[in-house]
Amino acid sequence: MDASGLAKLLSPEGWALLSALPPYDEHHAMALSERLRRDGFAADLVAAALTQSRLRARAHAKLGEFADGMLFTPAGLEQATRLVVAAQHARRYQAAGVQRVADLTAGIGADAMAFAGVGLRVLAVDADETTAALATVNLRHFPEAEVRHGDGLATDLEAEGVDGVYADPARRTAGGSRVFDPSAYAPPLDAVLALRGRVPALGLKLGPGVPHSALPDDAEAQWVSVDGDVVELGLWFGPLAPEGPGRSALLLGGSGGSVLLRGGAATTDPHPPVGPVGAYLYEPDGAVIRAGLVAEVVADVQGRLLDRTIAYVTSDALHTTPSATAYRVLDDLPFGLKRLRAYLRERDVGALTVKKRGTAVVPEQLRRQLDLRGSVPATIVLTRVAGQQRVLLVEPVGA
Repeated sequence: MDASGLAKLLSPEGWALLSALPPYDEHHAMALSERLRRDGFAADLVAAALTQSRLRARAHAKLGEFADGMLFTPAGLEQATRLVVAAQHARRYQAAGVQRVADLTAGIGADAMAFAGVGLRVLAVDADETTAALATVNLRHFPEAEVRHGDGLATDLEAEGVDGVYADPARRTAGGSRVFDPSAYAPPLDAVLALRGRVPALGLKLGPGVPHSALPDDAEAQWVSVDGDVVELGLWFGPLAPEGPGRSALLLGGSGGSVLLRGGAATTDPHPPVGPVGAYLYEPDGAVIRAGLVAEVVADVQGRLLDRTIAYVTSDALHTTPSATAYRVLDDLPFGLKRLRAYLRERDVGALTVKKRGTAVVPEQLRRQLDLRGSVPATIVLTRVAGQQRVLLVEPVGA
């Protein structure tokens, strides 16, 4: 969206049109566009309104009903923090006693909305003029929030009375390619980290794939998942990390439930045992794996690893744990395509869920090679046990 398109949408006619549109349905979008143009609306206004309607529909997964009153760009929506996660960010600043937080990479304003929603005074800055304008619209109901167009790193934090800083550096190029080098983030990671010398209460949102070796020693590194989907790595400094440096995993449910795991528990063996397949298999949440806290799951289920290098846990008994998905092990056999095909066909398997770790097998290719046509669904796990490739036939506990 350019400035001209935004101006049209924010006109009385444009805002009324956007507000009156029915819920977005891609199957009816073309017919609706034609009808609106016949009704006298300009083609560019119709296109802008329908684009926003489509983006609002996509945004519901992240922002719920708040999306219905917001404006988006595709890139801004992709990088926007989910509401349930942004609320966790806001609570950190609130608990640390922060009064005024500067969001130096505000984007469309999702985190800034959460900050303002808990009563913090917010200075939201974005380097892109149109994005800053969208954030202004999205934050219109929060008098505690001020939006500026500019370079967040150039903000005079001391003069602004800022006692908390937040940043979510862009990790994609203008063409949409993912950036893996932290020095190529916008702004660069080191430049943002340097701010903690001026404002100790510094928080960063990064992609979850950052290796442990690249993490600052003075940070609490927290990997966050929502309904099992790992969505971010948060780095928290100073008063935002009251437990001190270390690694943690925060598991959030879309309905608001949460589980927090921290590393270094005195009861956790840093070198958990490895052993044979038991009656149950546990698949740790992705945030737990990223945080390197699989040993906590082993202790929780009184189990063992199948392999020292693979994040599958097994136990001889069923234990309820919020940090892993439990499966009942029905069978265990060596991996071999012909043997597996015959085995599954004998059991009339059709729809096959393939889970894997520690193997180069591509699930989609394997399903084609198996060519199953039965009527029974099944789940298999391809992994290593004692250095050997194995296939486990499993079913989710409760199935």
